[in-house]
Amino acid sequence: MSVPEEPNVPSASDIHTTAGKLADLQRRIDEATHAGSARAVEKQHAKGKLTARERIELLLDEGSFVELDEFARHRSTAFGLDENQPYGDGVVTGYG
Repeated sequence: MSVPEEPNVPSASDIHTTAGKLADLQRRIDEATHAGSARAVEKQHAKGKLTARERIELLLDEGSFVELDEFARHRSTAFGLDENQPYGDGVVTGYG
């Protein structure tokens, strides 16, 4: 026996609802904080280096880092730059 969906209850993916906006914000935060591909992270680790976020985590107390412009993206289309638009424009900035 299946439970019918209620027509008056909006889904979490509906950007026009508070729940939808919060779900979208959480998705963007996850995407921004895990911006580097697994291959890029492994490349850094193979060189004996840490990622920028790993270094920040080691240097500062937990919860003390405030990131700025986390969702900023460049808008350039020259030289094929429109194919890769990482959050934060590939740079981690903030204070802590």
